[in-house]
Amino acid sequence: MRVVTFGEIMIRLKPPGVERFFQTPLLEATYGGGEANVAVSLANYGIDVDYVTVLPRNVLGDECVKELRRYGVNTSKIVRGDGRMGLYFLEAGANQLPSKVVYDRADSAIALAKPGDIDWDHVFHDVDWFHITGITPAISESAMQLSLESVEKAKAKNITVSCDLNYRKNLWKYGKKAHEVMRELARYVDVAIANEEDVQKSLGIHVEGVEVESGSLDREKYRILSDKVLDAYPDMKIIGITLRESINADKNGWAACLNDRAHFIESTRYEITDIVDRVGGGDSFSGGLIFGLNHYETHEEALEFAVAASCLKHSIGGDFNRVSVDDVEKLMGGDGSGRVMR
Repeated sequence: MRVVTFGEIMIRLKPPGVERFFQTPLLEATYGGGEANVAVSLANYGIDVDYVTVLPRNVLGDECVKELRRYGVNTSKIVRGDGRMGLYFLEAGANQLPSKVVYDRADSAIALAKPGDIDWDHVFHDVDWFHITGITPAISESAMQLSLESVEKAKAKNITVSCDLNYRKNLWKYGKKAHEVMRELARYVDVAIANEEDVQKSLGIHVEGVEVESGSLDREKYRILSDKVLDAYPDMKIIGITLRESINADKNGWAACLNDRAHFIESTRYEITDIVDRVGGGDSFSGGLIFGLNHYETHEEALEFAVAASCLKHSIGGDFNRVSVDDVEKLMGGDGSGRVMR
């Protein structure tokens, strides 16, 4: 099996620990971005995965390529172009103080990229699965056009398309509303991944009682919500929805549900305390679900793998989920004690 993920990777700049911006004059620099995070997860699980993006022709782009290669991600299909490396600044929350993200990605190399800049026939040669998110079409109008071109080409080649709807209100600035674009893109999607806000803001599909700011969740509402999405997109086969209960920045309830038209499946619920880093949690779910759907006999097992993988991500700093299949399956089997292994 070969997977391609496509999107923007950025330099992530974060104060140490839970310090506020410039509380000390230090910022930790790492790389991260939704689709790259998925690629790293899949590489860690032993999947052949290509990451596709457009990077600037400078040392920052060079070092990014090296970092992805370090995890076993194939970077040979990355395009180098004009523009800059996007940045994002992260201030980690604690207790009742929420985390904060500031983007600095205008005129990045991928924001300047346009249809025709990526040879999709080359990218999709011998590929079985293509993953994209709702972040890339939000970056710029030309990136939106490139995103639509990518899913059109993938479907023309009968490649399975997954999409994490990933609504980012701070990115949709070029004149299009999220639902104007994502409703079109969703027509090409086989496996959708989302939370309740993504469904409401990206697709404009609502169910009364599903509140994005709610601390508790009525799971029956998610059955109705997922049914409405599948009804709206008859070619979509599966939708997985993550269920986060935010008690505070350090303590979350974490679970997910999956609707495959035949069944509505609910996962184990994990109570996550003392969160180290929740950024990339949704991406780790996406990577886990892609792996699970292709390696387990049942959708129940696939969902449990995805939820366990993303639960573990909350204990790992940085965007990337540095866990193995063995790590995830141990938690799936009920070993969540955290005891020292000798």
